[in-house]
Amino acid sequence: MPDSSSPPRPPVTPATLREIGLFGGLDEATLEILAAQLPMVEATVGARVVEEGAPAREMFVVVAGELEVLKRSRGGTEVRVAMLGGGDWFGEMAIVDVQPRSATVRALAPSLLLRMSAEHVDKLLYRRDLKAYSLLVMNIARELSRRLRVADGILSQFVGSVTEQYKAGT
Repeated sequence: MPDSSSPPRPPVTPATLREIGLFGGLDEATLEILAAQLPMVEATVGARVVEEGAPAREMFVVVAGELEVLKRSRGGTEVRVAMLGGGDWFGEMAIVDVQPRSATVRALAPSLLLRMSAEHVDKLLYRRDLKAYSLLVMNIARELSRRLRVADGILSQFVGSVTEQYKAGT
């Protein structure tokens, strides 16, 4: 679980957000509102920020630090499927749908995160500025599309390798 009781860190600025792809295209006023309103969370080494299967209503933006994404296998073993660092984000599926968490994210180094709930997206973007809301959702969609392409590539390589091994064995 993230630690939100640590001493306060310097605030995140609009300039910080401008460098993160999730906020690409957002105007200065929106970046100022997000920088002021989104809570910061510190995750200590080993902290599980989100847990696979848990209810999901928020996403996180990595301002600094290093985290790993873990997926549980059928046998219950956790397998690392991705690494995250500054400028990355995770948990965005919680903004798009209402399904439980699809993976666990654990801090490998002290990490500073911005927490954005579905309520933040509604209040600070959707109800305030539909263009800003649309840009954020489009940025999420682009990242999900990129991740799907990577997963498709990995899956096709795996299936191709298994098929070749099967054919070689017959």
